[in-house]
Amino acid sequence: MNVRIDEQHTLYYIKAYLRDDTEITVGKLGTFLFMRGLYVYVGSAKRNIRARVERHMRMEKMMRWHFDYVRPYMDIVDVQTYPGAEGECGLLARLMEEAKGEIPVRRFGSSDCRCPAHLFFIREN
Repeated sequence: MNVRIDEQHTLYYIKAYLRDDTEITVGKLGTFLFMRGLYVYVGSAKRNIRARVERHMRMEKMMRWHFDYVRPYMDIVDVQTYPGAEGECGLLARLMEEAKGEIPVRRFGSSDCRCPAHLFFIREN
């Protein structure tokens, strides 16, 4: 696992690998089939980004964010932080385009913005 956290940054991504196709209930969003492969979750923290990322990485916790529901099924492979200039939605759009990602669950992690989701899936070749 590669973790790079700059305390001055306010944006982050978490890349995680799902080993098998799995049905997961994501809070009030519902139950969805997540396909085996690599997922990228993009988030933000206005202060104490390290604590936010470390919370997302833990397995046992109160279920608060959508990512909390999928975390037990995924192995985290990479964490990276970014300055906040492009914004959470801008970072998501850029990373998703670069990776040719797809939205697996609409509204995942984006209940407070107009993005289709803040989680994307990268198909295996």
